[in-house]
Amino acid sequence: MKITYIITSIMFLYFFTFSISSTFSLNSDGLSLLALKAAITEDPLKALFFWSDSDSTPCKWNGITCDHTHQKVTSISLSNKNLAGYIPSEIGALSFLTSLDLSYNYLSGTLPHHIATLQKLVHLDLSSNKFNGTLPQSLSNLTQLTGTLNLSYNEFSGEIPASFGRFPVTVSLDLRHNNLSGKIPEMGSLLSQGPTAFTGNPYLCGFPLNSQCTMPEAQNPIIFTKPVKPQNPGVSSNGFAEGKKVKRGSLTVSVIAAFSVLAGIVVVSVWMSRRKWKMAEDKTGKENVSKELGMGSEEEEEGQKGKFVLVDEGFGLELEDLLRASAYVVGKSRSGIVYKVVVGGAVKGGGSGVGGPMVVAVRRLSEEDATWRFKEFENEMEAICRVQHRNIVRLRAYYYASDEKLLVSDFICNGSLYSALHGGPDNSSPPLSWVARLRIAQETARGLVYIHECSPRKYIHGNIKSSKILLDNDLKPYISGFGLTRLVPSTSKLTNAAWGNQNLSQIIVNPKSSTSPSVMYVAPEARVAGSKLTQKCDVYSFGIVLLEMLTGGRLPDGGPESSGKTLEGLVRKVFREERPLSEIIDPDLLHEVHAKKQVVAAFHIALNCTELDPELRPRMRTVSGNLDCIKL
Repeated sequence: MKITYIITSIMFLYFFTFSISSTFSLNSDGLSLLALKAAITEDPLKALFFWSDSDSTPCKWNGITCDHTHQKVTSISLSNKNLAGYIPSEIGALSFLTSLDLSYNYLSGTLPHHIATLQKLVHLDLSSNKFNGTLPQSLSNLTQLTGTLNLSYNEFSGEIPASFGRFPVTVSLDLRHNNLSGKIPEMGSLLSQGPTAFTGNPYLCGFPLNSQCTMPEAQNPIIFTKPVKPQNPGVSSNGFAEGKKVKRGSLTVSVIAAFSVLAGIVVVSVWMSRRKWKMAEDKTGKENVSKELGMGSEEEEEGQKGKFVLVDEGFGLELEDLLRASAYVVGKSRSGIVYKVVVGGAVKGGGSGVGGPMVVAVRRLSEEDATWRFKEFENEMEAICRVQHRNIVRLRAYYYASDEKLLVSDFICNGSLYSALHGGPDNSSPPLSWVARLRIAQETARGLVYIHECSPRKYIHGNIKSSKILLDNDLKPYISGFGLTRLVPSTSKLTNAAWGNQNLSQIIVNPKSSTSPSVMYVAPEARVAGSKLTQKCDVYSFGIVLLEMLTGGRLPDGGPESSGKTLEGLVRKVFREERPLSEIIDPDLLHEVHAKKQVVAAFHIALNCTELDPELRPRMRTVSGNLDCIKL
């Protein structure tokens, strides 16, 4: 009897031990996911059915993506699975997680604070569920977020934590259609969000919403009924399908999905009041085109009600298309804010394919002390649109009102030369090769030659720099910003004879612009307030851009030795002292030994362009010809 008892005990211990070892053969990330499975009360589509503790890793489970080097979970994608339940605290143990998408389900309860421990999280989408409670302040600890933070269409209540202002400005924040109340904190990156990020919360107030915080209820949390849940996943509130950002520089950011470029998201409120535009001057975010404009026949009426003009007859964009469009901030400068505007459906003369959405760039000009009359502005636009070249961004339309000026042009999808050289939050592409850099320099030079020679008026650009040279997916360059130097008073002043002569050839330097960080691109003779820009100033600026491509822009480095020195001065010194080229060349080009002679030739061209005496600088046609002589 005693022997039987001992045998039974041994067998029990064996099977118990085997069971435990079998369960714990699953790695720690798998156990955390099993805790999520246990928290799911309904799984009608059996999305989690094959999540089993018999596996060694969860890397082959439905909806799970892993880093195969460490066998760690990097992505959970369980959107639109009709799951019900809650998120357990064990989710915070997934230390390698970069993307969590549980949108379009029926999950409920409060968000566990443990989500804030996911320090590698870039994309968080919990939209269209039944989550409730207040927004956890600890979410602001997710400092690596650069994509989406989408908590829309839930039942969150209370105020928006001020700590949300600590999110990076590249985060696409979406809090639409919750039960949030109180004043939107005017802090940090919250100032970069447009009104669409907060719509559907009737008791929210303050910038960027139209509603002012005048009611006592706005200062305290209020509980409302559940917002209406959208029926179709992947469709935005304006009815257009939403995509995900998948490529650097394209800055293709979705309203609900990932946002990569560019930018924070703002649904452009192109025709809102001037006060609202002025408040958005120093912000990035997402706004919606919502206010229709009148179309006056008289010039004074046009200036007050606004007029939308197509300068390209083959371009089928209408005012109504913009009124329904969504847009995303992709850039901001002294000349104004640039939005990427996505117009649903195919549009004649443009678009990204038959039946697909059309994408354009809309620049909202800075106003400051500008006093443009409609006829004057119209003349300026006509002069700009006549400058058409394969390497110059093309103006397609414009909008004029006495207190608002907008330029509509082609959208160049792959960012700027500056981003390609220096990197950024959306830069994941390899460094530019020598072949790519030389081609960019050659084609940019041709575009600049065209600006200088297309008219007997001898136009100038006036603001050539790497951020003004845009690249498409084939790295073809486009010069942007032509004409802006005259249109924006903070960049230039008009001559007294501006309208008597063709204005694009006469630009006077404003004292404000001489203190800009971009002064390195400005010719020495143009850094004096009141001096007149010339075509030789463009040549100097192009030479600096060429040096930037050759050196990677790493000179001067800001150290004591380079204090007060210029990029061209330091390069010139290296050549004069016959020091090794490796001291100044971009390290990414050092391995291209076969191109050494070509690189040296390009350096000499750049140094000729950046001569201190403008009379010694060549014309752009000569520069372009010399670059074309460099054969690959």
